[in-house]
Amino acid sequence: MGTPDALVDLLRRNASRTEEDRRIAEENMTALREADLFRLLVPRRLGGRQANIRTLVEVSAELGRGCGSTAWTTSLINIAGWIVGLYPGRAQREVYGADPHARACTALPPTATSRAADGGQVVTGRWGFVSGCLHADWALLGMPVTDGSGQQPDQGLALVPMDRLSVEDTWQVAGMRGTGSHTLVADDVFVPSHRILSVTRAREGAYATEFEDEALYRSAFVPVLALSLVGPQLGMARGGLDLVLASLEKGRGISHTFYADARAASSTQMQLAEATHLIDTAALHLTRAADDVDRWAAGGRRMSLLDRARVRMDAAAVARCSREAMDILLTLEGARSFAEANPLQRLWRDLETAGRHALLNPSATSELYGRALLGIEEQISPLI
Repeated sequence: MGTPDALVDLLRRNASRTEEDRRIAEENMTALREADLFRLLVPRRLGGRQANIRTLVEVSAELGRGCGSTAWTTSLINIAGWIVGLYPGRAQREVYGADPHARACTALPPTATSRAADGGQVVTGRWGFVSGCLHADWALLGMPVTDGSGQQPDQGLALVPMDRLSVEDTWQVAGMRGTGSHTLVADDVFVPSHRILSVTRAREGAYATEFEDEALYRSAFVPVLALSLVGPQLGMARGGLDLVLASLEKGRGISHTFYADARAASSTQMQLAEATHLIDTAALHLTRAADDVDRWAAGGRRMSLLDRARVRMDAAAVARCSREAMDILLTLEGARSFAEANPLQRLWRDLETAGRHALLNPSATSELYGRALLGIEEQISPLI
């Protein structure tokens, strides 16, 4: 594609088609692969770039300026690559050995049943909202891990080839349509033990990878998952700002006023300043949180509970500030924002949808951070 701006322009041109087709345009997928943007967090020894979380959020924020669905899908494919890097080396080689460009998708909730089998587990279940499943070769699926007596000693994440699963077309939504986040179905699929990651231990910072010198794969589990959701949202808000600035540059007036040039109005100036300030605030929270995750991982230490809770809070703040900025931009642009031909309304719908992800629930994140600040041991969620 030549330059980042050229890639963003391509995504912007294809955004309408991506939404209409309810999947990422193949031209986008090809360009992203050629730019090597699906392997940001794949181990270097397996052909990946093994970057850091700061790089992930910056890349996804830039892509979000062009297309929210494409940025979201790219970010979550990269996160799946990071999770694969937490598995034993044997599982990693099975994913990337034959194809260094293999892609995976993830569904963390354990919406399945399982039974113990010789050397692994047999899994049956349905997993909804699986972003990236239309472009994946493998799936990471939440599951209960059961023993021979049927008890559940652990929660796991099963690494399953996509050809063992079926995809049900269930993603009929108002926003983020292009992500194709359909439902995956497994029926008595055997998963060997080395391809089951303990989510319980992952939340505690204990991973199965033998490559302990790779700092990226020491990063805190839940904070990384939360941050992967908000880079694209910051990008969507920036994309909205791009569109409004371009509209103002055309010299349009303000209806039912004497302003022939909206730029001359103090209301325009103040609204533009406030929206930009909110976008800058979101960016500061995002980069601070990503840098903290990277710093703890580089130091070889498990991130403290207080810092993990703050990253959850920071991620929710990115989503909130991005949405608030977009709301101001829509008001500034006026009713023309909602014309179907105006890409601003698509960015708005995408952002409003993405910002409601459960990991970004503002009330829940505020409560868990407040409890951490007060030293209250009992928490409201294990996902910190």
